[in-house]
Amino acid sequence: MNEQERAQTSLKAKPQRAWWRRHGLEIAVIAALFFGIQAYNSRGAASGPAPQLADYRLNGERTTLAPSDEPVMVHFWATWCGICGFMDGSVDRMADDHKVITVALRSGSVSAVSNHLKESGLDFPVINDEMGVHAARWGIRGVPTTFFIDANGHIDHVTVGFSSWLGLRFRMWLASLS
Repeated sequence: MNEQERAQTSLKAKPQRAWWRRHGLEIAVIAALFFGIQAYNSRGAASGPAPQLADYRLNGERTTLAPSDEPVMVHFWATWCGICGFMDGSVDRMADDHKVITVALRSGSVSAVSNHLKESGLDFPVINDEMGVHAARWGIRGVPTTFFIDANGHIDHVTVGFSSWLGLRFRMWLASLS
């Protein structure tokens, strides 16, 4: 390779490095903002050992959160929450493959929540927290809030706000590693 070809190759490589440098910084700033907002939104949420969660589901079966051989996703949501509606399908899919407990926060009577599920074509297990008792125990400040509990009964991750199906699966996988 002669000197002129080396100079042309060098000129072509520099813009690519500059692009990565510029966009790498932007990506880092966006990631820092995202994780900062998540940390701020989840302040006050339960951490460490998972709080007690024992109640009857809409179908009348007793549900108790207890350490098991697999991670558990505990999802607080509401029928009146628009963002929750965008996540409902993902939560329903998660419940097909994993242990999932959902808690309908201040969403009305058992029949109102049941009707909402039926109209939406959803089949995930639901505890109705009509008065917000469970939400208070778990430190819920807004919905949707999703906890990922490892097999030892410890909260591994908390997310507040929208999360995609892939995001839920990834966090569940992380909880399975603990």
